[in-house]
Amino acid sequence: MTQDIPKRHEISLSLGELSPRQKHILRLAERQGFVTIDSLSEDFGVSAQTVRRDIIALSEAGLLQRFHGGAGPIGESEAVRLDHEHKAGVAVEEKRRIAEAAAALINDGTSLFIDVGTTMEMTAKALNTRRGLKVFTTSIRAALAFDASRHEVRVLGGRVAGRDGSLVGEEVVLALSGMQLDLALIACSGVDVEGRVMDFSLSKITVKQAAMRAASRTFLLATPSKFGRSALATVARVGDFTEVIDGVAPSVASQVR
Repeated sequence: MTQDIPKRHEISLSLGELSPRQKHILRLAERQGFVTIDSLSEDFGVSAQTVRRDIIALSEAGLLQRFHGGAGPIGESEAVRLDHEHKAGVAVEEKRRIAEAAAALINDGTSLFIDVGTTMEMTAKALNTRRGLKVFTTSIRAALAFDASRHEVRVLGGRVAGRDGSLVGEEVVLALSGMQLDLALIACSGVDVEGRVMDFSLSKITVKQAAMRAASRTFLLATPSKFGRSALATVARVGDFTEVIDGVAPSVASQVR
């Protein structure tokens, strides 16, 4: 499956210029994680070609990510609408509760991998109160949240994958393959109704899977809005994680276990 990542210089359509149908397509994509041309055509009572033109326009505006047969939210932090600053301001309270819950389960001296994303960045800040952590991460922002005088922090080098400071590539996977960590903290784009933990970035999925193989325990950190959403490809299944931390009680994750 190929994907078209919109570039900032291609943006030609503003939010105020969207048609009601295009706005609805955006809302559906963000809520569901993925929409198909066929289902949209049926819902709106228009031709598949009409829907395809809407998706192309939204993709070229940097508001939507095109896939074969459909579209989904932006997955690589390239668009203005869903860039890192926007994501950092979404579901802040839920992310704070997740960060505090995760930090409460992690002891001083733990060796761990920290994934990328705004939830992980907040978790890194919460973990900074611990002592003697051995941290490996592909998130430059998460690494900078730690006091280097209290912890050993290593950024796993690779290709920069977005303005959020995330790193991907073969170098990262090879580094993780030689490690034996106590814990891996993993993020995702969605957890579908069948319990598949999913993401839009294939390169980031490869890193997540390598980190899970390197760790004795794995925690999935995901806000409640991620549950019931689909994405491009599967990272793992919910049951593959030692803990699922969603910041609510009882956990909405129990509904898809």
